Amino acid sequence: MKNIRNFSIIAHIDHGKSTLADRIIQECGSVSERELTKQMMDTMDIEQERGITIKAQSVRLDYVKDGEHYILNLIDTPGHVDFSYEVSKSLASSDGALLIVDAAQGVEAQTIANVYLALDNNLELIPVINKIDLPAAEPERVAEEIEEAIGIDATDACLVSAKTGIGIRELIDAIVDRVPAPVGDPSATTKAIIYDSWFDTYLGALALVRVFDGKITKGQNIKLMSNGEVHQVLDLMYPHPKKKIKTSAIDTGEIGIVVLGLKEVSVVSVGDTITDAKNPALEPVSKYEPAKPFVFAGIYPIDTDKFEDLREALDKLKLNDSSLSYEPETSVALGFGFRVGFLGMLHMEVIKERLEREYDLELIATAPSVIYKVYLTDGSQVDVQNPYELPPVQKIDRIEEPYVKATVITPSEYLGNIITLLVNKRGTQSKMNYLNEDRVMLEYEMPMNEIVVDFYDTLKSISKGYASFDYEPIDFKVGDLVKLDIKVAGEAVDALSVIVPRNQALSRGRVLVKNMKELIPRQLFEVAVQASLGSQVIARETVKSMGKNVTAKCYGGDITRKRKLLEKQKAGKKRMKSIGKVQLPQEAFMSVLKMD
Repeated sequence: MKNIRNFSIIAHIDHGKSTLADRIIQECGSVSERELTKQMMDTMDIEQERGITIKAQSVRLDYVKDGEHYILNLIDTPGHVDFSYEVSKSLASSDGALLIVDAAQGVEAQTIANVYLALDNNLELIPVINKIDLPAAEPERVAEEIEEAIGIDATDACLVSAKTGIGIRELIDAIVDRVPAPVGDPSATTKAIIYDSWFDTYLGALALVRVFDGKITKGQNIKLMSNGEVHQVLDLMYPHPKKKIKTSAIDTGEIGIVVLGLKEVSVVSVGDTITDAKNPALEPVSKYEPAKPFVFAGIYPIDTDKFEDLREALDKLKLNDSSLSYEPETSVALGFGFRVGFLGMLHMEVIKERLEREYDLELIATAPSVIYKVYLTDGSQVDVQNPYELPPVQKIDRIEEPYVKATVITPSEYLGNIITLLVNKRGTQSKMNYLNEDRVMLEYEMPMNEIVVDFYDTLKSISKGYASFDYEPIDFKVGDLVKLDIKVAGEAVDALSVIVPRNQALSRGRVLVKNMKELIPRQLFEVAVQASLGSQVIARETVKSMGKNVTAKCYGGDITRKRKLLEKQKAGKKRMKSIGKVQLPQEAFMSVLKMD
C-alpha cells in the first residue's frame, strides 16, 4: 500500500490536462507509441470533437523510481464549471492533486474553484505550470499569481510542457515523493466507495470503486449500503487506457472496476458504499454530497412513440452521469416528455447531443429555467421548475429565486464592459481585487436565472475569450418576477412560457415575438404572435399570410370574375383564422434563448 499513489489532475478548461495525462501515460510506458492517440482518456466522440473533457476518467499506471515499483492511479477531470461535480467525486477518491496552470494565461476562475474543492478533501496539492514552451509563457509571473490568488506556495512548482514532454519525468517523481500513500486497514471488513459507474452492453452496470478498508475479491458477496441489496462479484478489473486488466482482488487503497452483472441500471448509485454481505461495515464512506441540478428544461421526443425509448436512454445515461435528474411531464404543445435537471447550459447541450447520438433519438428541448420558491397567500410554499406551473397571480404572496456567487477573472482592458454586463444581469458587486497590474478578479451576487441562458457566450465575446467565469449557489432571494406567456394564433404555448423580472417583461416580450415571427412558417392565413402577462397582451407581431393565386385558372372574361374569386378567398381566410392550426418548428422553442 505504501507504493500506491492516487491523484487527480485539476485545472481551468483548456489548460492542458488531457495532454498532460497522455504524456504521463506515455512516460510510464503503459501504451506503445503505435497505440498512442491524442486525448487518450477522452473516450467520447463529443469530447474529441469539442476538445473538452466531460467525464472524469481513471487509469492505472506502473512506474519505477530508484529501483522501486510504484502504482499510480491517475484521474483526469473536466475543467468546465458545469462539470465540477465530476471533479468533486474524483477528488473524494484521491490523496493528492496536480493543479495545472497555463504559463501564458495564468490563474483562471475555475482554477480557484477546483483548489477549494481539493482543500475541502484535505488533498496534497502540487502546482504545475504547463505550456512553458510557448513564446508568451511567463512562469515566474504565474507562480506569483498562484501564491497571490490561491495562497499556496509555488516556489517548488513543476515547470512542464505537456506538448513537447519537457519536465514530465520530474513531475512523476514529484508525484511519487509528495502525494501521500493511501491509509486504511487491510484486515478490516470491506469498505469501498463507488465514485463512477457506466453501462456496458455485455457486462451490465459497472462500478468504479476506491477501496478504503479490507479488499474486494472475485466471487465475494457484497452489500450496497444505500439499499441493502446483496450481489455477487462476477469479475474485477483495473482501468487501463486501451484494455481492462483482469484481477482476482482489489486491495486497500487501490482503484478498480467491479462487475456485478446487473441489468437494472438504477441499483448502482455513485456515492454508495460497498461492504461485505456477511460482515458489513457499520458506517458508510460519506465523502461527497450528491449533485444538485441548477438548470431545468423539458426534453421531448419529436416522435411521441419514442417516449419509452427516451426513458430507457435517460436511465442508462444517469448511470454514466449521476448528476442527471429527471421526471416525466406533459405539455399541451409537445406531448409526453421529461423535465430534466442539469448542472448548467453546457451540461444540457452535451446531454441532449449524447441522447441523440448514442440512442438515435430526435428531441426538442424547451428553454432552460431554474427552480423558484413560490410562497402563496394561504401560507403554503411550492417549488416551481416549469414556468407553466406558476400559480395564478392573485394566489402568490412572493416569489424567491436562486442566487449565485459569480467569480470573473479578466484582463483590466475589458473591465468596463464586463461590469456593465454584470449590472445588466442584475448583479451586485461584493469584491474586486487586482491580481496584478492587468488582471482583475470580480465577485458578484446575481440571480441564477440571468446566467443560465447566454451569459457565458456574451462574456466570452465582449472579452475576446480572455475572461473566465465560475459560480456557486448561495441562497434564495425575493424577486419581482412575472410569467410571460406566448400565444400563437390565440392559443398559449405552454412550452414557451418564461419567468422574467417585471421591469424587463415588456422589452423581452417584444424581442421574443419578433424572433418568433421570423421562425414561424407562413400559412394560408394570418397568424398573430402575442406576448402576454396574464390576460394583458404587451407585444404582438403578425406572420403575414401566404397568398395562393386563385385567379390562375381564370382566363379572359370580365374583371368582375377575378374580383369574385378574390372576395371568396378573403372570406375563406377569415374562417381559417379562427380554426387554423400552426405547426411550430423546433427553433421556435429555442428562440426564448435569444431574448437579449
